[in-house]
Amino acid sequence: MTWDKELEELALRRRLAQQMGGEEKLKRHRDNGKLPVRERITGLVDEGSTVEVGGLAGTGQYDEEGRLQGFTPSNFLMARARVEGRPVVVVGDDFTVRGGANDGAVGDKLIVAEQMAHDLRLPLIRLVDGTGGGGSVKSIELKGHTLLPKLKAWPYIARNLATVPVVGMGLGSVAGMGAARVAASHYSVMVKDISQLFVAGPPVVARTGQDLSKNELGGSQIHTRNGVVDDEVATEQEAFARARRFLSYLPPSIYELPPRSEAGREAGGDQVKLRAAIPKNTRSVYKIRNIVDTLVDAGSFMEIGRHWGKAIATGLARTDGWPVAVVASDPYHYGGAWDRQTAEKYMRMVDLAELFHLPVLNLVDVPGFRIGLDAEKEGVMRAGVRALTAVSQSTVPWCTVIIRKAFGVAGGGHQNPDRYNFRYAWPSAQWGSLPIEGGLEVAYKAELAAAPDPEAALARIEARVRGLTSPFRSAEAFVVEDIVDPAETRGLLVEFANLVAPLRQPGRASFGFRP
Repeated sequence: MTWDKELEELALRRRLAQQMGGEEKLKRHRDNGKLPVRERITGLVDEGSTVEVGGLAGTGQYDEEGRLQGFTPSNFLMARARVEGRPVVVVGDDFTVRGGANDGAVGDKLIVAEQMAHDLRLPLIRLVDGTGGGGSVKSIELKGHTLLPKLKAWPYIARNLATVPVVGMGLGSVAGMGAARVAASHYSVMVKDISQLFVAGPPVVARTGQDLSKNELGGSQIHTRNGVVDDEVATEQEAFARARRFLSYLPPSIYELPPRSEAGREAGGDQVKLRAAIPKNTRSVYKIRNIVDTLVDAGSFMEIGRHWGKAIATGLARTDGWPVAVVASDPYHYGGAWDRQTAEKYMRMVDLAELFHLPVLNLVDVPGFRIGLDAEKEGVMRAGVRALTAVSQSTVPWCTVIIRKAFGVAGGGHQNPDRYNFRYAWPSAQWGSLPIEGGLEVAYKAELAAAPDPEAALARIEARVRGLTSPFRSAEAFVVEDIVDPAETRGLLVEFANLVAPLRQPGRASFGFRP
């Protein structure tokens, strides 16, 4: 007695699963500029490292005697693999099988994949293309009844957000649960002109009287500007590279520490040039990314979310090889003032740093919250309060460099006042409860009203008060710990990174990640 017959059937089923939706649908998929899911996984992970789980799941077609006549594989693939030598869990929708809709044990496989990442403490990468575990109207006829939405997978998705790095990649038209799974991540990316993301697609939205194309309704130009998705790229290969790079800064889970790079620890640029980086004219702008690139290890800054929350630049970088989270004001947008999106982006990066034990490098030029009717209508204060709360809950080490302005409540959010922080100021720094511009008329209203020449009086008062705003006067009173030559900043950051590295502790964060 042998098991040859069963082994032959196993080989047959594996071959049928590899066919996915068939040659015609695969061709149509490629013609739309998209890679089949198995090629996506191959392009993402290390060569030869994939171990598929649940590859035999699907729907078999049998004759009257129970013999297999055909097989439709599950349109949800999951596997263990390696990225840059480190183990990960990767899942992907097969759009060539029923457009990636819920079928072939998708629901059960999705939950098992989330469990696998959580229990093995491995990063999770989702390649989403379709509803990503959501439903299809055709399922009603197949099942003979409708289903009450339960979101059975969501507890596992939420649990992973607090445990392991999660990357969400929108690689096609992604709707419903698929859209939610892209957004429910620590880093998300879409491919320009190929990816779309929506609550409901154009045919459904058309019923509301809005006749829109996929890109008009949910293209990357929308969702990478509103904060739903972090970044857009030109190709799927670029998306894979971004995912690999993102994970390189993080530990496999909260129970380990971010790894130090053994190479490329030299400075990113000429430190002396930083002395001229900030214009004398406080109304002039400058390029904050040049400053970041100069201070951190050469080529190590990976910006995240460039197109939304534009008053800050955020991302991951390395200092002397140690991974750090970067928050840096960008005066090109509202002069660095926080609007609602900026506050939300700030909070998101603080949460990421806290969750995965990353020290924070904060370069500050914040004139306060954005003011005016539009800012009030968008509810900037609510978002700002949430960001400030995240800062006060943060326990990882912070190094703050005040490079220009730090005013008002938003300016006060540059560190947790309840803990020791490394804090330096450049000679260009200025701070206070509010900028003196605009505040003098209120504070000296009576004196100005009594003056024979109010404009001349205002100029004299401004000159007198401005002389007291020098950061050196504050340093005399120990309002700020140290004022430093900008060219010395890199050395201080290297000291910071090495001093705090032994203090990092694996384990659960003091608060959860707010997606």
